[in-house]
Amino acid sequence: QVQLVESGGGLVQPGGSIRLSCAASGFSIREWVMTWIRLRPESPYEGVAVIDRDGKSTTYSAQVEGRCTISRDDTKNMVYLQIDDLKSEDTAVYYCARRYLYYGRMTDTEYQGQGTQVTVSS
Repeated sequence: QVQLVESGGGLVQPGGSIRLSCAASGFSIREWVMTWIRLRPESPYEGVAVIDRDGKSTTYSAQVEGRCTISRDDTKNMVYLQIDDLKSEDTAVYYCARRYLYYGRMTDTEYQGQGTQVTVSS
């Protein structure tokens, strides 16, 4: 059974950092491009970051560029997302997802997890 389970969300003060984890099971992430997308209140899904199968290529949305790092550990079947200098507009449910292609809209995913809530507030 394919599963992606996100963890690490919570309440964070503005300017703080958070590291989200995504545990994959039922398949090997080696075969997939992995991505994080988010759903902010009253907004459509938006891409955050994507990492290619080899882990050498990454792309970030303009909203998080420069303060975000996506990484993967294929030996553990895990994907991670670190966001620094968090802002109130980063408040969202963050989803880990797999996709076929590295290029294209990040929100075009083949399967995604249930999400983890990140709230940025003082």
